[in-house]
Amino acid sequence: MTATTCRPPSLDPMEDKRTFLTRPYLPPLEEFLPYLSQIWQSRQLTNGGPFHEQFEEKLRDHLGVGHVSLFANGTLALMTALQALRITGEVITTPYTFAATTHALLWNGIKPVFVDIRRDTCNLDEELVEAAITPRTTAILPVHCYGQPCAGGRLQQIADTYGLKLIYDAAHAFGVTVDGTSLLAQGDLAMLSFHATKVFNTFEGGAIVCHDPKLKQRIDYLKNFGFADEVTVVAPGINGKMNEFQAALGLLQLEHVDQAIAARMAIDRRYRRALAGVAGVECLPAIDGVRRNGGYFPVLIGGDYPLSRDQLYDRLRQRRIHVRRYFFPLISDLPMYRGIASAAPANLPVATSIARQILCLPIYPDLDPPTVDRIIDLISSPS
Repeated sequence: MTATTCRPPSLDPMEDKRTFLTRPYLPPLEEFLPYLSQIWQSRQLTNGGPFHEQFEEKLRDHLGVGHVSLFANGTLALMTALQALRITGEVITTPYTFAATTHALLWNGIKPVFVDIRRDTCNLDEELVEAAITPRTTAILPVHCYGQPCAGGRLQQIADTYGLKLIYDAAHAFGVTVDGTSLLAQGDLAMLSFHATKVFNTFEGGAIVCHDPKLKQRIDYLKNFGFADEVTVVAPGINGKMNEFQAALGLLQLEHVDQAIAARMAIDRRYRRALAGVAGVECLPAIDGVRRNGGYFPVLIGGDYPLSRDQLYDRLRQRRIHVRRYFFPLISDLPMYRGIASAAPANLPVATSIARQILCLPIYPDLDPPTVDRIIDLISSPS
């Protein structure tokens, strides 16, 4: 007989309900079925089909940007963005991000140079960038972490002064605006992710935003094996194309995304109000003039809190609340990067400190108020 471990019965009926960090928003199935019917009738599954073309155009208009090129996922989009601008040598970037940001550099044979972050935004510290520039530096790759805007004006000034390209990893920044202007309008290129965990999803998916039609054409060649036409190959491209199923979902999701963001922001406000007076729990500040998207809800667990970050993490996970330590460990601590001189923890004191304090709380459109309140209660009364 196989032994089994039984959990004692819970006094709280919600203990048996798992709460994930995020849960992908999906529109009503009946609204998606007509799109699937059209795909079945056309038999065009990929290679720039009608839904792909419609989605690209409507997404561009929705975001208020110049040009959009759709991709199968955000990592392929970022790798292609580096290729499209012919980036080589060294690129200045943040250690505080998801691994794909820096992996895209390594896959392109580019050396990442890590610069510390700001505590108030968790973004690249723009005042430390100039000191990291060398004759081999060709670009800056910042991340709008948690959808918080980087200091775009200052970074653009540095890029212009030193003749560098500025490429944003904007995977978290769908729909974010600063004083009414899309965050995606900054820099030479911006990458978006439409992964299932993001505010806006197409199952998987991604995009590059650019401002020059000739550059968009090069990007489109690169994502389609480098083919310019049936017999002409102009570059060593890859297969990064978005298929018709993803594009069809994207078209439908555009009709629902504003409602989904509003629901996320209601949860954001609920957390902020309730946690504002909890000693040792710090929410990242909301920046004036920024329309946020509620993609993440990070808190910093400080020394005044009765538990360590990891103890609180374990406490919540034991109660089936799947919080995450985004982003821990730092990219610079991973085996393939920690030998780089700029990866030394002594060079990255703020990022090192935040990585040890960060905890992201569940947030998604259909996360119900009683569950949010339960999470708040467990954090507010940790004993």
